[in-house]
Amino acid sequence: QVQLVESGGGSVQAGGSLRLSCAASGRTFSVNAMGWCRQAPGKEREFVSVISWNGGHSAFADFVEGRFTISKDNAKNSVFLQMSSLKPEDTATYYCAADYRDRLVTRRCDYGYWGQGTQVTVSS
Repeated sequence: QVQLVESGGGSVQAGGSLRLSCAASGRTFSVNAMGWCRQAPGKEREFVSVISWNGGHSAFADFVEGRFTISKDNAKNSVFLQMSSLKPEDTATYYCAADYRDRLVTRRCDYGYWGQGTQVTVSS
């Protein structure tokens, strides 16, 4: 089992920045990928970004358009999502996720473990 706890959400104006953090615990030694998905009210959960736990390769959804970066700290079992140039359409609950499988190519919200989510609200 892997437990995930997100932090760093909040409310910002359009054009602002936020940094989301996710701390993993439990059987983290077998984790292959950690990612972020988001879900806005009335919409399906959608892929945002993923990073390979060992190699560090990453991928992003097309709508990110270079505004977000993903990073990790293996020693702290943590992954971070730095979001800049935020838009009102980025408003959603952001979920951290982890899996023992390689999720780099999949780019879907298909993960075995999920955090509780953190709210991001961007006002115009």
